[in-house]
Parts: sequence; structure tokens; C-alpha cells
Amino acid sequence: MPFIQVYLLEGRSPEKKERLIYELTETVCKVLDAPKESVRIMIQEMPLEHWGIAGESVKKRRER
Repeated sequence: MPFIQVYLLEGRSPEKKERLIYELTETVCKVLDAPKESVRIMIQEMPLEHWGIAGESVKKRRER
């Protein structure tokens, strides 16, 4: 059973996340010859203040 975890910064629309789930599933099925029913996708969204780049949060970087 293929299991894919995706970490994203919060803020994407439900439609974009649905599209991502669909496209990842299709790709895994093609590459691994796996049935769709066996593919699992988990999206974890993180607040901007929980992700840091070069010593500061993405939230702070975007505020500049």
C-alpha cells in the first residue's frame, strides 16, 4: 500500500489540495502499477510561523 505524506504551508484552497491528491494518486498508480484503492495520501498543513528559513519564520519573512 503506497502511502505519501505531503507537508505544505497553510493557505492553499481545498480545490488545489484535491487536485494534488488526484495527481499524486494517478502518478503512483502509473509508476508502481498499484491499484487506486491502495494509494493513501496525507496532507499536513503547517502554520507559517511553524516553518523557518535562515533563522526566521516564513510568516516573518512574508511580512517584510
